[in-house]
Amino acid sequence: MVRAVRLLIALSLLACAVPWAAPALAQDDDAAMLLVAHPAFRDLDYRQTVLLAAPGPSGGHVGVILNRPTRRSLSSLFPEHEPSKKVMDPVHYGGPFSRGALVALVKTDSAPGAGTVQVMKNLYMAFRVNTIDQVIESRPNDARYYVGYVGWRPGELKSEIDRGIWSVLNADLDVVFRKDMEGLWEEMLQQTRRIRAKTGTDHVFQTDGKTWSVPDYQAAAFTGSFSKVIFDPR
Repeated sequence: MVRAVRLLIALSLLACAVPWAAPALAQDDDAAMLLVAHPAFRDLDYRQTVLLAAPGPSGGHVGVILNRPTRRSLSSLFPEHEPSKKVMDPVHYGGPFSRGALVALVKTDSAPGAGTVQVMKNLYMAFRVNTIDQVIESRPNDARYYVGYVGWRPGELKSEIDRGIWSVLNADLDVVFRKDMEGLWEEMLQQTRRIRAKTGTDHVFQTDGKTWSVPDYQAAAFTGSFSKVIFDPR
């Protein structure tokens, strides 16, 4: 019990540092999106990832990596917390920001408590420990739990998208709560390829024994500051 209490205290302190830990705010002027990492993006935190991102109340964006499940259960993190044993899905790695903080995506038609951001209709992201604890106790499997998250300052995500680091798809609740995340990046990439085919002539690259294509305007983005992560063109 002492260990669990210490963990909750630690998570609480980390959550207090999260700039989005404010009362729930509806995002009427922007929309949640799925971000699909470009094949040339070699950063280990984001390589072959699909992210869910949404506007934060401070003007930036906040999100989590969807396709990085861990082998840890929530009950293994909180062995003395009985309600955690009811959570069926494994804990996911949400991103490199506040790696020790627990974040939850909660399926609900209203804010589950304080310290939440509305991501889309019937989906909220919870940062505050007390709120997450209430979710675990009352609706443990109506949520997915993440360690860490991803954050962008105002204008930062748009800049990354303009540079071609991410391709954008509409957010989908079924994708967010998909049981098997294996192959998700490849599937989403195929969807973006169909979109890319309409935007311009493709450049062809090769990595990991596979061939990828990217439009001219995006290929140029990877010859600048990301030149160290680009693979050799064929």
